[in-house]
Amino acid sequence: MTIHTPNPNPNAFVRTARKVYNPAGFTKGYNFVLYFIFAGALLGFELAKLPILDINGYWKKTGPPGEYFWYSKKFYNIMLHLHLICIIPAGILVVFQFLPVIRYKVMMFHRINGYAIILLLLVANVGALGISRRAFGGALATQVAMGVLAILTTTSVILSYINIKRLQIDQHRAWMLRTWFYAGSIITLRLIQIAICGVISQTGEYFHYYTVMRCSKIVYTAGMEVASTYPACAANPDTGLAVVRANLSGATNILEAAAALEVAFSSAAWLALVIHAVGIEIYLNLTRAEGERLRRVSYKRQMERGLLPAGSAGLTADKLGDVEAWVPPVEADMTAISNEEDSNKAEDSSSDIARPHTALGWV
Repeated sequence: MTIHTPNPNPNAFVRTARKVYNPAGFTKGYNFVLYFIFAGALLGFELAKLPILDINGYWKKTGPPGEYFWYSKKFYNIMLHLHLICIIPAGILVVFQFLPVIRYKVMMFHRINGYAIILLLLVANVGALGISRRAFGGALATQVAMGVLAILTTTSVILSYINIKRLQIDQHRAWMLRTWFYAGSIITLRLIQIAICGVISQTGEYFHYYTVMRCSKIVYTAGMEVASTYPACAANPDTGLAVVRANLSGATNILEAAAALEVAFSSAAWLALVIHAVGIEIYLNLTRAEGERLRRVSYKRQMERGLLPAGSAGLTADKLGDVEAWVPPVEADMTAISNEEDSNKAEDSSSDIARPHTALGWV
């Protein structure tokens, strides 16, 4: 596979752009653009979420309507703290992890930062699983979506860790990118959730969406006066269940807005996760040259460390599956020449004229 080499004679625009992204360690313009978009979105999202670390103060007042009802309970409050206190710093730190200049010039920071991010992500996933039963209504589809996201990010980050310990840098890159593209689906989820809320709020009378809410949550969110408008809550405000219409744009009370967010959350979570999972695989397949370059780097470092088989000492497809074994470029060339030599010998076996050859093969 041909390894990408920068154009030695770029136009004026490219020369100017390189003055911007080369100091950051980027050698390809498209990588810098993608980093700016995705890492910038993640950093902006996490910085905007910093105030909600004050869960019992700021988040209680500004969070989604009715959500604090369950998070006021001790167990869910602890789990939410665990999740947010870990995932927000991890999301900020990982932006520096993907910056090439840090990997090249401050390797010790890259390593320590990587360990911290892995630990924070794993603990954050525990917290996320703890609150999944109550997050935005805690529907079964929501619980499964959050569980799948936790499984994907946990599995990916562990595979990334195993591969870097075996100096399989190409696979470390691939699995770490997967990890944070999966995790980043939470940002796309928010956008899709608002879009879905807008759509379901505009449906006709016979196509309205509804959800079931506990009357105790309704009383907490909107007060007894609003709760009494629901017959089930008027009769039993503590343990009763009421059907609430999902309606964000034209809500008659705050409960309908809360219901819309609940109804939209699970479908938005699944759609966002699929978009990100497919997107990262497309990116990895479109950047195979970079993967090949890093595999050659892995080969060199594994040889120096004595890890075998060099080039595939980590968790690679040719080692675990039925993919053709990867061979270093020089060895691949030698194998091809050797096969050609054997073929030529077979063709000349009936001739008395010997063909001269060099150490590299027939000439």
